[in-house]
Amino acid sequence: MPTRPDGLERGHARHGFRRHAGTAAGQVGFEETNRARNQRGLQQPVQWETLAVLPMILTLTLNPAIDLALGVRSLATSERAFIRSEAETAGGKGINAARVIHAYGGKTLAVAPIGGRRGGRFAELLRAEGLPAELVPVQGETRRNVAITDRRGRTVKVDQKGVPPSTEELLRIERAVERRLPDLSWLMLNGSVAPGTRDDIYHRLAEKANWAGVRVLVDTSGPALAASLAAEPSLVKPNLSEAEELLGRNLPTVRDAIKAAEEIRDRGAKNVLLSLGARGAIGARAEGALLARVRTARTGSAVGAGDVLAATCVWALGRGEPFEEALRWGVGAATAAASLAGLEFGSASDADAVRGEVEVIAC
Repeated sequence: MPTRPDGLERGHARHGFRRHAGTAAGQVGFEETNRARNQRGLQQPVQWETLAVLPMILTLTLNPAIDLALGVRSLATSERAFIRSEAETAGGKGINAARVIHAYGGKTLAVAPIGGRRGGRFAELLRAEGLPAELVPVQGETRRNVAITDRRGRTVKVDQKGVPPSTEELLRIERAVERRLPDLSWLMLNGSVAPGTRDDIYHRLAEKANWAGVRVLVDTSGPALAASLAAEPSLVKPNLSEAEELLGRNLPTVRDAIKAAEEIRDRGAKNVLLSLGARGAIGARAEGALLARVRTARTGSAVGAGDVLAATCVWALGRGEPFEEALRWGVGAATAAASLAGLEFGSASDADAVRGEVEVIAC
């Protein structure tokens, strides 16, 4: 099978993308297939089966969390801050990515392990919003993350590390992904792995997806990111600090970041999406590097913006958009999401409204 220079070739003709239209005929349907619902722990998988036969983007979140977003007037070290708003959601990079794709009308399935009382709450939250998911029960308690943001967009995040799944549990999670591979256009491997989890978990899954002709995005950090590169994923998405950790040096300038993205590509990734926060993002590909940024600076919270960037780029590539245009969509969506309150990510219309303000420069 011919391979495109950008490494974003489709494995099979079935991986073409059709956008959903309407809610009756085109909307992804789902139904609950068991009763693992109580808040004291889950004994059986909670699963919603998609009814359509369109190619799907599957996201895996190995270390999900209950996310609590708190809004305050101001963050100051010596002052008491009063909570002005709060929102609780089922979270994790892959969950957020699936949420974005689902909001755009794409077909997606979120796979994640859950356990304990918070695992039950996690399932309830997903069920309430109608996000298609397959939740694999584990013994360890699902973790909790807290983000506090003030009116100026300054944010403090406090995250639990999470409990690693056992060898048997990890095998069940892998099987939940593997059996879906024939139906996928993209596999998104998202987020941190709990301490004690094998570093090569994403590498193994990426290799299996490659054999199945499924394109792979890896959005993680540390040893798991380093190990994944040897599997030659279609796209990796580190942020600036994750790239610095991977390469072992500081990246103070945009030029430094461009060189870093190209180096990460040289280590095995077919394409690299390096997020720079308010400065935009860098896309490194075989044809050269691109810098995408919004012409007019905006303020807001960066919480979840990287997840929106990754999900929107994959969604756009799945629609057949060229890499440059997918990068424009991603930066537009991430910018739009940063301007919203709490853990809102916006719609495709919100992303499209900002997309026109994104300039893409060949580096």
